[in-house]
Amino acid sequence: METFLIRLLQFVLAISLLVLLHEGGHMFFAKLFGVRVEKFFVFFDVNIGKWKGKLFSWKPKKDDTEYGMGWLPLGGYCKIAGMIDESLDTEQMKKEPQPWEFRTKPAWQRLLIMIGGVLVNFVLALFIYSMIMFTWGDSYFKVSDMSMGMRFNVDAKALGFRDHDVMLGTDQGPFREYANVNGDFFRQIAQAKRVDVLRNGKKHSIALPGDMDMLPMIKTRPYFVEPFIPAQVDSVMGGSPAARAGIKAGDLIRTVNGKKIETWSDMNYQMGVLDDVMSVKNTHKDSLAARSVVLTVQHKGVEKLDTVKMVLTPDLKLGVLQATLATYYKPVQERYGFFESFPAGIKHGWNVLRGYVGNFRYLASADGAKSIGGFGAIGSLFPPYWDWYMFWSMTAFLSIILAFMNILPIPALDGGHVVFLLYEMITRRKPSEKFMIRAEYVGITLLILLMIFANLNDILRWLHIM
Repeated sequence: METFLIRLLQFVLAISLLVLLHEGGHMFFAKLFGVRVEKFFVFFDVNIGKWKGKLFSWKPKKDDTEYGMGWLPLGGYCKIAGMIDESLDTEQMKKEPQPWEFRTKPAWQRLLIMIGGVLVNFVLALFIYSMIMFTWGDSYFKVSDMSMGMRFNVDAKALGFRDHDVMLGTDQGPFREYANVNGDFFRQIAQAKRVDVLRNGKKHSIALPGDMDMLPMIKTRPYFVEPFIPAQVDSVMGGSPAARAGIKAGDLIRTVNGKKIETWSDMNYQMGVLDDVMSVKNTHKDSLAARSVVLTVQHKGVEKLDTVKMVLTPDLKLGVLQATLATYYKPVQERYGFFESFPAGIKHGWNVLRGYVGNFRYLASADGAKSIGGFGAIGSLFPPYWDWYMFWSMTAFLSIILAFMNILPIPALDGGHVVFLLYEMITRRKPSEKFMIRAEYVGITLLILLMIFANLNDILRWLHIM
């Protein structure tokens, strides 16, 4: 419960900040051009019956804007006078146009008002990334330094890869790090026509088609490729099943219930199999039988294998911390001065955006549609503990997502309004208000359906149906 609340707090704080600044971008340009902003709300103040949806609001003296917060955390809005938006205030549009309304301003001013939110979110992401570079620098494990090489699944081996191959690069250039939030490592392999590896001290080149589907590479378990990390115990928790069985730091797990274990990936896969078994066990006796496992362990400094029996915790934990890349490799640490951090942050932010846009095409596939997530999926991106580096990294990432999603040419989103404005600027004709209202209804309906679909995916994943 504690980890859930920590994730929830980070999610709410990040989304509130992003929505506040996004709507602030719209309001800045609106007030800059003398357009009246009637309401500025974080979250939606939806009214249900007699209950008013405002958590709080206030209207400063000599200000036309009412500021507040609603109860429905699905975004926010900036109600601009004389504009057809999600408020669908058609009564105002029936009145005589006023000089302080959105509809009476030149098209280029209306265009800047509409892209103001996206612009702020994108600039904010670049600024956050720059400050991350300045405060923490950039730390990563260089792929070519991983001397134990990689572990490959069946599909990768069919293409010519072998376990313990050290990945060097492709025809597009050398590899940098194994994985990051936008999946550049896997994308580089998917688009490569040649991958260079170091095998038994000799360089080999593996021919690839150059147009592989990246989605199965990162969704299949085990992954297409992942660092080879032996199933070595880093530390043991006191009073845990592993501690009672005599397992100690430095020990290697060799088998689980007779299944060969080489890496922690193998171990986690077997735990996943047990989890599937547990999901259909209805009685305590059946559950206890499923949690009772036999491990073959090689103790540190001993060649002979030891067979131990233990009962895992109800959530299938041994009570050990796994060895990680940091156990075997030293990370590359790059530090930046204040002014150096800006080009580094901008470059990183641009790569994140490029990667996210590149991944967007996979949503058209069945597996891609299943990968769409709602609030649960977004919240799970935050760590189960408070970490400022991760918080700001995820906030910057979400800011880029918010900017990109809002600029899509869908009615009710900023991008939909931009399309209509560009049409007006090119043809010198405004779309009719009747058409705009209908388009807004269509856009809102599409967004609601998408939101239901995304959150339904979260529920199905939680129920282990997908």
